[in-house]
Amino acid sequence: MSDERARLTRSAAFASITMALLLGALKLWAVAQTGSTAMLGSLADTSLDLVASLATLAGVWVAAQPADREHRFGHGKAEALAAMFQILLITLSASAIAFRAVLHLANGNETRGAEQGIVVSVVAIVGTLALVAWQRHVVRKTGSLAIHTDSVHYQSDLLLNCAVIVALVLDQYLGLAMADPLFGLAIAVWLLFNAWRASIDAIDALMDREWPEEKRTAFVAAAAKHPELSRLHDLRTRTSGETDFAQFHVDLPGSLTVAEAHAITERVETDLCAQFPGLELLIHIDPAGHLDEPDNMLVEENEFKRLEQEPPR
Repeated sequence: MSDERARLTRSAAFASITMALLLGALKLWAVAQTGSTAMLGSLADTSLDLVASLATLAGVWVAAQPADREHRFGHGKAEALAAMFQILLITLSASAIAFRAVLHLANGNETRGAEQGIVVSVVAIVGTLALVAWQRHVVRKTGSLAIHTDSVHYQSDLLLNCAVIVALVLDQYLGLAMADPLFGLAIAVWLLFNAWRASIDAIDALMDREWPEEKRTAFVAAAAKHPELSRLHDLRTRTSGETDFAQFHVDLPGSLTVAEAHAITERVETDLCAQFPGLELLIHIDPAGHLDEPDNMLVEENEFKRLEQEPPR
């Protein structure tokens, strides 16, 4: 699975780099032909797409490396770091576009050659649709955070290119001279919104956010099917790249030998890891009757007991 994941994520990263190079060249020519602020904003965004896609490639490449002496938990967070770098670039791009748009609103703006700009934008839309379709396929297969963030950026490009077409039509065919810088400003706001939205997943990964509640509940339900366990508590979960991490405490009779207790936890680990592929699990054994300090953020023991008592389906 790891090799297949690495192949898919790298293919998506190389595809986005190729698309950014192609569209960047086309939009540079279109800016020279039209003088459009909206098209210039689109060019700036595509230029940063290229840098971001290079960062994505580096991120997925590093994340695919196995755990080593210095990184015992693997390199999965490299994807979140690449995503944060992309978000920084998106924010800088949006700020520059907004500044240019405000200047044109204050000083006036003249565009020309709408046909060339429209043709380039249509080509960009078609190419971006193909790229986003492939990125979505890769994200469904791998769950890659870096590719997901890259895809979010390219999805915003679809609206951006549509906005360029509308701005050029309004400016040159309908005589609305302020349409171009206003659309440029709207594009900047849209990019900032996407940067904020994409940052949530990256920050969650870097801050070791718990699994979604439905996944935690499913995990507890699977553990509760093992009658040899009792009083599961202190469950902690997180995700790094393609790897899920979970740890919890369970009570076992104090009369068991170390070998017997180890055999029980081995069976539980084997079963849970089979049900949750990509899981690294750590089980801590407490002697029955042992009381830990309460942790209100973690799974309630009563929920585990209720699931234990449910008849198997």
